[in-house]
Amino acid sequence: MILDSINKTNDIKDVGAGDLDELAQEIRDFLIRKISVNGGHLGSNLGAVELTMALHLAADLPQDKIVWDVGHQSYTHKILTGRKDEFDKLRQFGGISGFPKRRESNCDVFDTGHSSTSISAGLGLAKARDLAGGDYGVYAVIGDGALTGGMAYEALNNAADLKTNYVIILNDNNMSIAENVGGVSSYLQDIRTADAYRNFKMGLEDALNRLPGGVAVVDKLKKYKSSFKQLVVPGMFFEDMGITYLGPVDGHDIKAMVKVFREARRYPKCVIVHVLTQKGKGYAPAERHPARFHGAEPFDIETGLPAVNRTKANYTDVFSTVMLKLAERNPAVCAITAAMPDGTGLKRFSRRFPERFFDVGIAEEHAVTFAAGLAAGGFVPIVAIYSSFLQRAYDQIIHDVCIQELPVIFAIDRAGIVGSDGETHQGIFDLSYLSTIPNMTIMAPKNKWELSDMLKFAVKFGAPVAVRYPRGLAYDGLEEYRKPVIYGQSELIYEESDIALLAVGSMVSVAEKVRDVLKSEHGMHVTLVNARFVKPIDEEMVAYLAKQHRLIVTMEENVKCGGFGEHVRSYVDENRISVDVLVCALPDDYVEHGNVSILARQVGIDCDSIVEKIVNETTP
Repeated sequence: MILDSINKTNDIKDVGAGDLDELAQEIRDFLIRKISVNGGHLGSNLGAVELTMALHLAADLPQDKIVWDVGHQSYTHKILTGRKDEFDKLRQFGGISGFPKRRESNCDVFDTGHSSTSISAGLGLAKARDLAGGDYGVYAVIGDGALTGGMAYEALNNAADLKTNYVIILNDNNMSIAENVGGVSSYLQDIRTADAYRNFKMGLEDALNRLPGGVAVVDKLKKYKSSFKQLVVPGMFFEDMGITYLGPVDGHDIKAMVKVFREARRYPKCVIVHVLTQKGKGYAPAERHPARFHGAEPFDIETGLPAVNRTKANYTDVFSTVMLKLAERNPAVCAITAAMPDGTGLKRFSRRFPERFFDVGIAEEHAVTFAAGLAAGGFVPIVAIYSSFLQRAYDQIIHDVCIQELPVIFAIDRAGIVGSDGETHQGIFDLSYLSTIPNMTIMAPKNKWELSDMLKFAVKFGAPVAVRYPRGLAYDGLEEYRKPVIYGQSELIYEESDIALLAVGSMVSVAEKVRDVLKSEHGMHVTLVNARFVKPIDEEMVAYLAKQHRLIVTMEENVKCGGFGEHVRSYVDENRISVDVLVCALPDDYVEHGNVSILARQVGIDCDSIVEKIVNETTP
């Protein structure tokens, strides 16, 4: 196999031109085989195989720099930089990340995981190169979906003033180019990328500028050229910004891409190369269902079906069902997603209530302010966004929602430890950053029924409210404990004395196990309270528990700094209440990728770790 010869950076340059297509197929087979076992981002990587190979052939790594937007299409890059033998532990604890990581390789020049960042980061690297007197190439790869993020346009606007080379590669696997436009564009592109044309154009412009009145002539020529190009060149949006556009080029034609990448490197300014790719290319199930294979669970290669059929609902499924019921009962209910209708469970809503469903693209900031506008107009918007992505809209939550006390509901999916996607995707900060905001109410359900009840409460609440819930199967225990949701009130589940467990959301099920162990193995009397509300905390319950117990243990799937436990402890200290408070939360750190159970044990919020902390705290 040709792939066997790829063991370190630049080994691809020793592969003969006639063998490159075969290597591309071997890489696809390798990716399908590995991801089918452990899961991962398949569709995006299959679509970017030839693009990545062409980049590695045109660039000189690690001297040249490649910045991958999001980074979920970087698997081929990892293979070509000597990491293919580590794919058996891809996205597993202790293994390589599913995203670029600087600590893994000197060819990973920027850690990514969130969208629309590559142009900004690459621009910074290009300026750093110039300031240091370097001459290496900088390439930023960005997908057409990521261009819906406003940060990308801020960076493009800045890059247009660049007087030095910087290459942006637009990996377009969605937009279509009409045939009549594409034909003329290809013809013009062949002319524009030819050395003779490029040199003639630059030489003529330079000569005219030196003649009397030459500047005016150049300006007129540019205006005439632009008017014509508006009709036939698809990249005029970029050209009008001052960025040279090259393309479109076939994203599965390695030779054509190498040619245009090398040409782009010669321009003394910012250049965008438009590359057309097919998501999921080479694997029929992924080509037919690209969304399903974006972040794939382990699957059967022959059929493309999940290796394990899930029979129980997860929290996203529960949210999806409740949203339909809420919309049926209340015509003011609207749903908003930032390019994640499948991931957030709003696909069914979009089909049932298309006029009340809004996918705003990868634009979380806009999503929040748009929701605020809907709320100001008398509607009840529910914004479904992953916890780690909502961080991007912190300013909008403060200024556009909470200052005005507008009834926007935040359905925060993937809250807590999410596992394999690692640091950039763990939802472990939302309780902290949302708790700082006045007029914000925060809730977390203990099980699937409480998620339903909290969403119903939120719709009627009439003010900003966030409901955060974890990734994974919805807990269906404690069904018999389903008391009405009352603002600011927690739920007393088991009442004893001595030790009080005050748990938030997903940690209630862990607290059940902790209670059982403390009672059976250590003879302790243990009370269990479901916090329900993180903001405001139930001060009356805390004061009540303090009278009956020597220790209150708070449990949350959030960082300790600024979290629920710190707020409880602060209330106890400020009111000089005589009780010890043990805060069980995540450390003030980032959580790497891996199995959720392993990560919970590592950061000390699993049952055994919490039991050990309580025993140590209560032992003289």
